[in-house]
Amino acid sequence: MRHMPVMTSDTSQSPVHVVGGGLAGSEAAWQLAQRGVPVCLHEMRPQTVTPVHKTGDFAELVCSNSFRSDDAENNAVGVLHAEMRQAGSLIMAMADAHQVPAGGALAVDRDGFSAAVTDKLNAHPNVTVEIGEIDSLPPADWGLSIIATGPLTGSGLAASIAQTTGESELAFFDAIAPIVHRETIDMDIAWLQSRYDKVGPGGSGADYINCPMDRDQYDAFIDALLAAETMDFRDWEKDTPYFEGCLPIEVMAARGRETLRHGPMKPVGLTNPRDPETKSHAIVQLRQDNALGTLYNLVGFQTKMKYGEQIRVLRMIPGLQEAEFARLGGIHRNTFINSPKLLDATLRLKAAPHLRFAGQMTGCEGYVESAAIGLLTACFTAADMAGAALAPPPQTTAHGALLAHITGGHLGDDAGKRGTFQPMNVNFGLFPPVESVPTHIDGKRLKGKEKTWAKKRQMASRALHDFGDWISGTGRRAAA
Repeated sequence: MRHMPVMTSDTSQSPVHVVGGGLAGSEAAWQLAQRGVPVCLHEMRPQTVTPVHKTGDFAELVCSNSFRSDDAENNAVGVLHAEMRQAGSLIMAMADAHQVPAGGALAVDRDGFSAAVTDKLNAHPNVTVEIGEIDSLPPADWGLSIIATGPLTGSGLAASIAQTTGESELAFFDAIAPIVHRETIDMDIAWLQSRYDKVGPGGSGADYINCPMDRDQYDAFIDALLAAETMDFRDWEKDTPYFEGCLPIEVMAARGRETLRHGPMKPVGLTNPRDPETKSHAIVQLRQDNALGTLYNLVGFQTKMKYGEQIRVLRMIPGLQEAEFARLGGIHRNTFINSPKLLDATLRLKAAPHLRFAGQMTGCEGYVESAAIGLLTACFTAADMAGAALAPPPQTTAHGALLAHITGGHLGDDAGKRGTFQPMNVNFGLFPPVESVPTHIDGKRLKGKEKTWAKKRQMASRALHDFGDWISGTGRRAAA
């Protein structure tokens, strides 16, 4: 992590208003404050509650506790992690400080992580926190402001956004995976192993609990899943599409009986030590959810089944027949704007340039992606405060690739329709291709997957180099 000296704010300077204390808002507030810009951070919780938040802490994680892959050589998410560390990210620093074992992924103790982010922001001399809901877009006389209210934006602010932009909201559903008490998992059936025995940050290569299924057990599970009662949608929600990267398991099952076996229940890279010669037909994985190791979440098992149905169906999984649930799955609505049409290259709202948008509201998906866009809004805003123009990061970087998707991808047709713009996780498909890919390493000709991995490593190396150059320039310009 690059350590940026804390600059004391000019008390005569108007603060930047950051609306929303989630991952994006917390990162934006921190980056601005570290650059000497006074910040007023607005958060509606705990005064106003949401269907999924449980605390009033900043950056509360309401779904998975995983920040996904931390592999900065072969995975685009890992590259984004590394870039954020280069930029002195608060979110990454607190994630690193509160990590729990998760194989090749970076997962965190959710309560410790959020509490630490909250403490850091409350203690920063350049940050003022105001609790209370902002029900309309900040007016121009507030000065520069960042909207980072996330997928659960209040109805008043959402209406104000729609009125200002002239766009109707586009919403989708995001489902939450259940969490199980570790002591209630039958370890005479389940076993500990990371896929392909991969050792990740803070891990040992045996970081997931694996519950095996044979063909008959899998078929019975799919039958029960397809027959289970699900939560009803309200009339105005019924036509809202899901985000493809976070489908409920019953929706995946409805697309084909083998879908789950090729998704969250894929049996590859895992060997049952009690019967190493027999290949499991499907495997359910659970990942540690807190630092104590007392809670585990079902990986990829987001669901909208009714609570009673969840208990009945999930206890059909071998090893979970006596499982006690610390949290059952749920579902909530996400909203995002048509960013390619509404935002400029530095995330300013074209109809009101004193406003920037950050986080999931912009059409990125994922904890780290949301925080990264918050980081970028802070860099651009700090440059504006200093009277300096700041170019976006190169698209060869993870930040630049994600930003380019948000602000320049899927423009729709000439009639101004939304086209195919959908929330997106960072991935190497958003990066420009490398100019040349090596054909041989150590005299060995690269083929198939070996060539693909070589290309990814080249993209990753290029990204970290280019982002290092960009953020160094950002620091100098923002400090001017």
